Amino acid sequence: MIEGITTFGPESLLDKIKGFEPVFLCVIGTTETSKIENISGAGASAELTEYTPAADVELMVHGKVLCTDKMAETVVDGIAAPTPAVLTKASLEIGDIPFVIVDAGSKIKPNVGAMNLGTDYGRDIRTGKGVLNPLEIFENARELGRELDSRHDYLVIGESIAAGTTTALGVLKALGYSADGKVSGSMPTNPHELKLETVNEGLKNSGLDLDNIDAFQAIGAVGDPIIPAVAGLVLGGNGPIILAGATQMVAVCAVIKAIEPNFDFSRINLATTIYVAKDESADLFDLASQVDEDLTIHVVNPEFEKSSYEGLKLYLNGFAKEGAGAGGAMFTALNRGVSLEDLRGKIEKLCE
Repeated sequence: MIEGITTFGPESLLDKIKGFEPVFLCVIGTTETSKIENISGAGASAELTEYTPAADVELMVHGKVLCTDKMAETVVDGIAAPTPAVLTKASLEIGDIPFVIVDAGSKIKPNVGAMNLGTDYGRDIRTGKGVLNPLEIFENARELGRELDSRHDYLVIGESIAAGTTTALGVLKALGYSADGKVSGSMPTNPHELKLETVNEGLKNSGLDLDNIDAFQAIGAVGDPIIPAVAGLVLGGNGPIILAGATQMVAVCAVIKAIEPNFDFSRINLATTIYVAKDESADLFDLASQVDEDLTIHVVNPEFEKSSYEGLKLYLNGFAKEGAGAGGAMFTALNRGVSLEDLRGKIEKLCE
């Protein structure tokens, strides 16, 4: 048992990857759905949400944001909740974890080196044409996944995309899952009604027959570039994978199952934060069990209630919760022998 990690499910990879060398991937992308007012909290304003993925990876690489002077942070009573990318950066540094930035289709390009998977970014899913090139993204990602699988013991895959829980809802619904009111969000008040209204409008405008739909049609109608990218990365190799995220990664698993119905989900574990796992406005565990009853989830509790940095305590109140692979990055650092106290101290140091 590792301090700070609680495991739910029978197929834990903790022992299997102990002592193995990982690589962390942060997959970024844009969906113009994020510009719908109040649908996402991942930005200083709806318009600025498109800068969040680029800002997250610039922070990881350079320690500062270059693409905008507006950080993707939530301010409450003058106190800022740090973006989850800070948690990720701290984990990668203290855990000595190599990382790669993968651009699945972003509108705002980061000032970092990145592996590019597609030639376009995601559109507003209300049009019913959320992703114009899902197969291109998937095939390029599968090739990259094959290469990375041959060079590393295991992959840890995170994502950064504003409004990603809305597109996750869209893909899950399109593929027949009961997902209404169950996806998470980056704000204490989860705008489920707005998300569902957005998805339903997109499904209607897509003109698709929902009784006869494949994974790429679902993504093309109401998905985002991240989903085919992560699915391709997984299906490109054969080694163990930690999906660093929550409801968006469940949508990825649903796509994988639609593409390969007999896929062995013991290869995959999810790793997320306690702030998502205990989110009363969502139901991560029900969504995961619908895809595969043996899908294992690791929950990381960094114990921010013990933090001396007030901004981190906002996570306890439902702000930010997860993002940029923070849960999986912390999980990997802890599994590599970093103590929970040292990890929290590193996060606090970066915050300051």
